[in-house]
Amino acid sequence: MNQDEKKSSAARASLDYVVDGVVLGVGTGSTVNKLIDMLPEVRNRISAVVSSSKATTALLENLDFEVSTLNSVGDIDVYIDGADEATKHRHLVKGGGGALTREKVLAGAARKFVCIIDDGKQVGMLGDFPLPVEVIPMAQSFVARKMVKMRGQPIWRENFVTDNGNHILDVHNLSITNPLEMETRINQIPGVVTVGIFAHRPADVLIIGGDSGVRVIGK
Repeated sequence: MNQDEKKSSAARASLDYVVDGVVLGVGTGSTVNKLIDMLPEVRNRISAVVSSSKATTALLENLDFEVSTLNSVGDIDVYIDGADEATKHRHLVKGGGGALTREKVLAGAARKFVCIIDDGKQVGMLGDFPLPVEVIPMAQSFVARKMVKMRGQPIWRENFVTDNGNHILDVHNLSITNPLEMETRINQIPGVVTVGIFAHRPADVLIIGGDSGVRVIGK
């Protein structure tokens, strides 16, 4: 099974969580795009849909979904998103697509957070994938210096601006042995909007597409 097929199998398995009357949050990225293509099959179950990015909103609207705002729907029943890395504890690194802040907001607002990945994204310890940190532009250099003090190598994601008008630092060579502590530590740096570690609000369910089918970790 190739990577695309693994992503599709994880996405299809997540449709089981799209139950009648659901307020659905939809994330951003290549695996989620597989899910978006499948959502018309379960359109009649969805009472409202909220998007984590302008890119996802455009894809949903192209399929004739009306995209609601989080402010208008309140809490989300189920939020489905991908990840750049995931551990067996359902801790994640997200933000390769640059939507980490809105993704973290929707995950926080969700009663159930379902993460869909191919098995190449499952790791023993977070940190091989460069850690995205969204920063307000005036703080970019200041935050970068803080990352160097934490023994990371921050690289500005050039020619990229988030949907919130901010910049991304991709921090290489960090060993994230304690995701909870590092998430808190980086989030406390002035100028950081959010960091792409999802540990304080991990996934409730991790769906992993692999050669032998789909594995599920979590509730």
